[in-house]
Amino acid sequence: MTKFLQRWAVFAGLVVVWQVLASWGEDPFFPPPSDIVSAAWEWWVVEPENFTDNVIPSIVRLLTGWAIASVIGVALGLLLGRSDRAMEYANPLLVFLRSIPPPALVPVFLLLFRTGTSMQLATIIFGVVWPVLLNSVDGARSVDVTKVDTSAVFQIPRWQWVFGVVLPAASPKIFAGLRVSLSLSLVLMVISELVGTDNGIGMQLMQAQREFDYTRMWAGIVLLGVIGYVLNTALLAVERRALAWQPRSRDEQHA
Repeated sequence: MTKFLQRWAVFAGLVVVWQVLASWGEDPFFPPPSDIVSAAWEWWVVEPENFTDNVIPSIVRLLTGWAIASVIGVALGLLLGRSDRAMEYANPLLVFLRSIPPPALVPVFLLLFRTGTSMQLATIIFGVVWPVLLNSVDGARSVDVTKVDTSAVFQIPRWQWVFGVVLPAASPKIFAGLRVSLSLSLVLMVISELVGTDNGIGMQLMQAQREFDYTRMWAGIVLLGVIGYVLNTALLAVERRALAWQPRSRDEQHA
């Protein structure tokens, strides 16, 4: 609890420093936090349709793309991780595909899916599937040999072996990949909304920048930080509950 208060005290101190420096410098590109909070209140509370028409659709796209990529990444990763021959054949293709920057494929997805949710989901899924996939492969390979031999001796059914042995053993690394991919999905959600869309947080950021409304632009950036923090905190809570059987370090116990 003490560390928690210390962290937020440091954060509050940085906000105060920002407020003082921004008020003293009067730079339009770096407004004080008080102006940003005021702009956010007017933008999404006084005019709630801006929140329902832009913020909520963005969050839905983010979570949908991340969920689809997670399912694909875990399923394919466990399959490849338990088959050396399949991984040998698939590895060159995986290395090639994950080397392509997802923003570079936005024009391709525009041609394939036109504008709209399909293009945005394709961008998010392609970009965030790789951390989940690679961590799932690594986790599936790390299954204890003793567990594999024991399962073979008792002739455990294939599905039970996957869900009862491989998946629990790979879960720590899978969750590590999920955390990384969740952060990437927030970035790619914004990128996908900068082109060919009429709603979303990314579109609002671009519109504020074009109108030289830098206070609203910063309000959108702060909102993205808040969304990322909330989603990461929620995922950590799920991870701690799902991996409660694992011993934790002293720092994690007091976090």
